[in-house]
Amino acid sequence: MPAMTIGQLARSAALAPETLRHYERLGLLRPSARSAANYRLYDADALERLQFIRRALALGFSLADIGELLGLHADADMAAVKAVVHRRIAQIDARIDDLRQLRSGLQALSDQCPGHGPARTCPILAALTRAPRN
Repeated sequence: MPAMTIGQLARSAALAPETLRHYERLGLLRPSARSAANYRLYDADALERLQFIRRALALGFSLADIGELLGLHADADMAAVKAVVHRRIAQIDARIDDLRQLRSGLQALSDQCPGHGPARTCPILAALTRAPRN
């Protein structure tokens, strides 16, 4: 595959050129060369790297985590990679706990509302209107 400009790479990856520039500023992506006119040029490895970034984002990794994973990609021990994944799993578990508590609170509000009658007497609206107790 011949070298691509940032626009060509962006089209190939279905991303905006500004996204690629952002990844470059974060150190997640680097041009492989510069043209005679000083344009950034990227090779096929850059497209693979962008696919890696996209898949990692889909799994909920932060850009900082992705940078760490990309840094580990070459020479690190698998234990370091697994540690990043376990850290992400712990974050997901904490978010699940938060969502369960949120659901429980909403369910308690819902259980208080008969679901008929004037909205001005709705216990859900009343609970949302009251200032929280300290």
